[in-house]
Amino acid sequence: MGFDPRQWSSASQPSQRQRVTSNVESLLVENDSLRHEVRRLRAEVERLRLRQYQEHRRQAADSCDDTPTVSGISASQIDAWGQNLSKQVGWSNLRLRCLSGLIDRLNRNSFHPQLNLYQRLDRLIPGFGAELSAAMTGVLTKKRAAVLAAFAFYGVRASEWLNEDPQRVVHELLNRQETTRSGRRTRSDQRSTDRKRSGSSDARSMAFETLGLEPGASQQEIKQAHRRLVKQHHPDLGGSAEAFCQINEAYQLLMR
Repeated sequence: MGFDPRQWSSASQPSQRQRVTSNVESLLVENDSLRHEVRRLRAEVERLRLRQYQEHRRQAADSCDDTPTVSGISASQIDAWGQNLSKQVGWSNLRLRCLSGLIDRLNRNSFHPQLNLYQRLDRLIPGFGAELSAAMTGVLTKKRAAVLAAFAFYGVRASEWLNEDPQRVVHELLNRQETTRSGRRTRSDQRSTDRKRSGSSDARSMAFETLGLEPGASQQEIKQAHRRLVKQHHPDLGGSAEAFCQINEAYQLLMR
């Protein structure tokens, strides 16, 4: 028969011998307690990691608030911007229809082509697009269309350009208008191309380009590029908040 360590005792008399079972069972109970504690600690670590990740996401969204605060946009502010633009050289060459088409084209070329301008701006600064939309009530005049086109082109920083360099805004809109005219196609060609081209594939191509990657890059390459660019463009380190947001949008789109 084999030796059972639980029966072992150092006492010489059988009546004085004690089973070691109690010690072994105590160790086993203690071991089970340790395993439960390890599982509890691992679960706590996972909760902390999740909380840290959510906090990082929140801070990344809050960092976009480094962009110019444009709270208080009103219809009078929109009209003032439009009036100022109308005084710049080249204003007479802008066309309402072309400005409206430019806004649509810039939206289609964004990371989220399914969103309109106001929804896209809300992605950058929550509530900003809704505030701009409320200020744009009424007839879409050429002046108002030019202001909207500025926001479609410059994003949430458009207010800076509209306030500080309206001539530059008009110049950029004219250049974009001419590009739109030269590349204009018939409606039938547009519909045919739109059926063949997936908006999401265009958005993914732009996302790869934003991260400096070739289409088809691996998830590991995407993560590495995102990590590098976020450090480079983080607003707290002197980077552009808008570029920081675009990098995060590109990363989120490619990691779906």
